[in-house]
Amino acid sequence: MLKTRLAVLFIFLAAAGIAWFVYSSQMTASRPFKLGLDLSGGTQLIYRADLSNIHAADSADSMAALRDTIERRVNLFGVSEPIVQTETASVLSGTSEQRLIVELPGVTDTQKAIQLIGETPVLEFRLLKEGASVPSDTSTTSINAAFAPASLTGKNLKSAELQFEGTVGLNEPVVVLNFDSEGSRIFADLTKENVGRQFGIFLDGAPISVPVIREAIAGGTAVISGNFTAEGAKELARNLSYGALPVPITLISTQTVSGTLGAQAVQDGLLAALWGIGAVALFMMLWYRLPGILAVVALSLYIIAMLALFKLIPVTLTAAGIAAFILSIGMAVDANILIFERMKEELRTGKTAAESIREGFSRAWPSIRDSNISSMITAVILFWFGSSIVQGFALVFGLGVLVSMLTAISVSRTFLMALGIGGKGGVAKSLLGSGIRL
Repeated sequence: MLKTRLAVLFIFLAAAGIAWFVYSSQMTASRPFKLGLDLSGGTQLIYRADLSNIHAADSADSMAALRDTIERRVNLFGVSEPIVQTETASVLSGTSEQRLIVELPGVTDTQKAIQLIGETPVLEFRLLKEGASVPSDTSTTSINAAFAPASLTGKNLKSAELQFEGTVGLNEPVVVLNFDSEGSRIFADLTKENVGRQFGIFLDGAPISVPVIREAIAGGTAVISGNFTAEGAKELARNLSYGALPVPITLISTQTVSGTLGAQAVQDGLLAALWGIGAVALFMMLWYRLPGILAVVALSLYIIAMLALFKLIPVTLTAAGIAAFILSIGMAVDANILIFERMKEELRTGKTAAESIREGFSRAWPSIRDSNISSMITAVILFWFGSSIVQGFALVFGLGVLVSMLTAISVSRTFLMALGIGGKGGVAKSLLGSGIRL
């Protein structure tokens, strides 16, 4: 009994510490809650994609690869739940152009937003045309006249790393590129079929190395050398690893956007959460009496833990994420309801209160485990296959399931056992039974 009560004391001390962290970090703005673009606004960047060197049949795949690369790069800088999408925009000439639209929540400084996207290098591999020589100038016209269109681009790049080649004391920094399976196959075929020809490696349209293909190169690895400094090669490898763009992009428009839902949605969400908590708390206390009161205390600890996780991870709260949090509040007491109903069944068989509590938790666990596993599977599927907004909902929902299991199984059980309710008479049934009978 002493150990159980010490555990209760530890739980309350931990909860007080977590609650202070949530409160103080919000007041000092050291770790504020991150709100999504639909609630807090942010920055919208519109880029034009240059598909002039991409075959028409591959344009859709190239734009999809560009979207995925930019989204991956933005997430590396901690901007959660960006909205990155592509569109085809008609222009006055009657032709169409491919655009990339990037919306960054919480970023209102357009220059910072542009830096987040960065000057990501465009990597291309192009064969020197038969009978042509490497031009002395690097203008687009001269390059296109001397080299064939890109046969391999950054979309096939898996990683880039800095290495040193040469003898000791004369090591030359180089960048080693590793391609994915498709890129490895294309690179091997190109080098096999074009032995003796010059194969240009271009970065942002400028040739940095035009080596002669001596033999077929298998294994999906290429080396970029070009009088790099160690720091320059390191920076190039880092930028390429962050995501070499499959096609060049040009920034054509920037604007700061306000939240589509704004402060009113945040206020309505908080109000809905308070009503939900109040309704759940009232039902639990009226129907389950003492266990219901303890369940409300455990639910309060659950809410504190979730708010702390939102700050620590951090989780960007969109309208969908707030909806998932409100939903999880109602689901957080599901395990308690199963446990309390099992306890009442044990009491009706004539067992003592202590035995009923232990048996109730033991018999309810399989049902709690299976239901929460099924919920987690749903959350994982939504997160894996969903868009950014759906992923936010899935993340909050999945966190809610995990934390609610902890509070229901560990916290509620510890509280009940710490009360030391014994016997199997009217007092125990009054404390642990239903408060309202239908």
